[in-house]
Amino acid sequence: MNYRTIALPTKVADLVRSTGRSPGYGHPVHTEVATGYGPCRHCLQFFREGEDRRTLFTYDPFHGVARPLPGPVFIHAETCTRHEEAGFPSHLCDHPLSFTAYDNTRTAVQEIHLAAREPAQPTIEQLLSLPQVQYIHVRDTEAGCYDCRIER
Repeated sequence: MNYRTIALPTKVADLVRSTGRSPGYGHPVHTEVATGYGPCRHCLQFFREGEDRRTLFTYDPFHGVARPLPGPVFIHAETCTRHEEAGFPSHLCDHPLSFTAYDNTRTAVQEIHLAAREPAQPTIEQLLSLPQVQYIHVRDTEAGCYDCRIER
C-alpha cells in the first residue's frame, strides 16, 4: 500500500525558530535541554535526553483541514532535516502509539493503540483500507501529543 508519513513542514519549524512564537497563535515558545525522548516533529528522530535542546510550542495539526485542535509539540532547537523517507519510521514504534483515522470532516473513523515495539505497518494498512479514511494522525499514547500524519 502506498502512503507517506508527513512531518511538520520546514517553513513552520523555521518560523518557530526565527520568531520564538507558535504559528497561528503567537504564543511564546519554550526551549530547554530535552528531558524526554520526543520525537522532533520535523525530523521525526528522538531527542537525546540531557543533550539536545528542544523547543516546545503550540501547533494545530488540523490547520487548513478542519476545525482547530491545537496542542503542544517539540522540535529540535537547532535546524534539522525534515523527514522525507518512504514508509513509517520504525523507531517511533519503540514507544506506545495511537493511530486515529479521520474522514474529510475531521470525524474520527477508528482509533487503534499499539504497544511499544508493535509494528505499525499492519495498522496503517488496515486503517487506510477503509474507504472513508482520508488521513491518520499518529500520537504518543502516553503523552497524547501529535507526532505526525499519514496519507495515501
